[in-house]
Amino acid sequence: MNTDSINLLDVVALTADLPPDNLWRGQVGTVVEILADGAAFEVEFSDRDGRVYESLGLRPEQIMVLHFEPSLPKIEAAMATA
Repeated sequence: MNTDSINLLDVVALTADLPPDNLWRGQVGTVVEILADGAAFEVEFSDRDGRVYESLGLRPEQIMVLHFEPSLPKIEAAMATA
């Protein structure tokens, strides 16, 4: 995964189960800190009332950014295929 695409306050989902932390693939959290120049991210997992139930450092390959609006194609990519 390209770490440039993960930013502070991004909503992310786990891509793998983490049984020792009682977290499972698909659980949603928020990036609250960028660690080691983007080599890891502190992610908080909260319940529906906003109470944090877990916070831990994760590698980029353990999370994916969730998108809530359609993404526009990059102009360079669109021009290259024209």
